[in-house]
Amino acid sequence: MSEPRWVPWARRFVLGFLALFTLIPLYAMVSSSLKPLGDVQGTWEWIPTTLTIQPFFDIWETIPLAEYFVNSLVISGSAAILSVVIAIFAAYALSRFRFRGKNFFKMTVLSTQMFPGILFLLPLFLIFVNIGNTTGIVLYGSRLGLIITYLTFSLPFAIWMLAGYIDSIPKELDEAAMVDGTGQFGALIRVVVPAAMPGIVAVGIYSFMTAWGEVLFASVMTDSGTRTLAVGLQEYSTQVQVYWNQVMAASLIVSVPVVAGFLLLQRYLVAGLTAGAVK
Repeated sequence: MSEPRWVPWARRFVLGFLALFTLIPLYAMVSSSLKPLGDVQGTWEWIPTTLTIQPFFDIWETIPLAEYFVNSLVISGSAAILSVVIAIFAAYALSRFRFRGKNFFKMTVLSTQMFPGILFLLPLFLIFVNIGNTTGIVLYGSRLGLIITYLTFSLPFAIWMLAGYIDSIPKELDEAAMVDGTGQFGALIRVVVPAAMPGIVAVGIYSFMTAWGEVLFASVMTDSGTRTLAVGLQEYSTQVQVYWNQVMAASLIVSVPVVAGFLLLQRYLVAGLTAGAVK
C-alpha cells in the first residue's frame, strides 16, 4: 500500500525546519565572528555591513588559547585512547569468559550511567586532594587527574557497548585463530579487534567528545596551567567587556577537531553505534 501524497511533503517540511533550526545558529556564529565588536554589540543585522577576520587573530592574544587548545587535545586524546584500550580488554572478558560476578559487574557498570555527574564531583575532589597529601602524586589541578576523571565517565559506556559488539563476532573466529597457533591475546589483537573496529572507533569518538566539551569538572579540577578550552572560553568575558566576536571565532576554532573527526570517521561511528544498539 502506497503512502498518501502529503506524506513526502510533510517529511520535507519537517526536515527543512530541522535544517533551519540547526543552520540559523551556525550562521549567527559565523557572521558574528566576522564582525567588529561594535557591530556585534549593536542592533543585530542578518547581512553584515562590515566584514573582518581580525577576531580570528585576536583570539590568540586576548587569552592563551593555544595553551588551552593543547591541554584539551592532550587530555581528550589521552582519555579516548585509555578508554578504548581498557574497554577492549574488559569487553572481551565479559563477552568470551564466564566468571563469578559477571552479571553483577555488567549491571554495576551500567548503573553508573544513571547518576548525574555532579554527584561525583566532591568525592573525586576529596580523593585527589588526599592522594596528593598522602603520596605526593599531584592529581588535583593536573592533566592526569582530569584524564582519570573523564575515564570514569566514558569507560562504563565504552565497556557496555563494546561487549555487545564483540558478542556479535562469532567465537569460532577466536577458536580458529588459536588453532593456528595464536593464544587468547593473539586472537584478541589479530581477529577480534579488526572485526570490532567500527565499535572501537565509535567508542573512541564518544570518549573524545565527552572530554572535549566538558565544563563542570574542568572548571574545578584545573588551574591556570591545565585549563581546557571549554573553561578558557569564559575568559573572553571580563568585568567591563564581553568580546562576543572573539567568543564566536574561538567557538568555531574549538569545534573544528570534533567536526573534522566526525566527518572522517562517520561511517565507522554509525556502523558501531548501530551494531551496539541492535545487540
